Amino acid sequence: AIGEYYVKARGLPSENVVKIAFTPGVPALSATDFTALRQQADRQTPATVQAYALTWAAPYRVECMSITSAFAFGFDRRFCAQGCAPTATSPLFNVASAAPYVDHLIRPTMAIAALDLTAAKALIDRGVKADGTRPRGTAYLLSTTDAARNVRSPLYPAVTTVLERRVHTRILKQDALKHVTDVLFYFTGKLKVEGLDTIRFLPGAIADHLTSNGGMLTDSPQMSALRWLEAGATASYGTVVEPCNFPGKFPDPVIVTSAYVDGATALEAYWQSVQMPGQGIFIGEPLAAPFAHDQETR
Repeated sequence: AIGEYYVKARGLPSENVVKIAFTPGVPALSATDFTALRQQADRQTPATVQAYALTWAAPYRVECMSITSAFAFGFDRRFCAQGCAPTATSPLFNVASAAPYVDHLIRPTMAIAALDLTAAKALIDRGVKADGTRPRGTAYLLSTTDAARNVRSPLYPAVTTVLERRVHTRILKQDALKHVTDVLFYFTGKLKVEGLDTIRFLPGAIADHLTSNGGMLTDSPQMSALRWLEAGATASYGTVVEPCNFPGKFPDPVIVTSAYVDGATALEAYWQSVQMPGQGIFIGEPLAAPFAHDQETR
């Protein structure tokens, strides 16, 4: 039902709809089961297709990889880590490509993740509504007291520089954002983010929190990245297994904000911003493009 709604909302051609069969709801797939599913998908996917949109919240993981990275790269243990260690890097990192499958044989993937159809429809509607609106919102960059999860804060001044005269930015030394109505970007580092019920996200907003298990969408012992979408954000990111606090395993706020305001879709901007995405899941409405210059090309 989510897939059918998305096809209609985005005017996607019927030949781009790929149907695979499995029992949903479990957090993880084995590599063997996933490989069979990806082969099903590969057989049905036209060569012109450059990216995938998944229409479920669980499974969100394939053994040690996120399901979005597994669909993009295939299951590959180089994108996993034993303990606190770096992983293989993405060829899409900090690279703008309108045709990633043509250029790199990679189909970046985002899950239209929701726990019910109503939430999925609202997410899709926000993404469509955002297109080309060039919203006058604010990028909120929170430097928190959580030292282990605050490792992106040294990048915040550079966000202010790249967004200068395009998007208002606020660097705040506090643990939560409350009672604001113009959120376009929200980046923080916390195990759980308070105050989401007091703020308003603009259509197309991107938000995430650096923590170990935010990508465990349906059973996280911390705050699931789904909470961002349920609060009104249009795209988010979280890790599905313990990544340790390598900044390269999380979205670089400089890259994602710059790419997004330059006209990239949510999928393009987020994928450009993560150097080591093997352990992280991208969720949201992939084609949202509030700063797109020419909607006819999207």
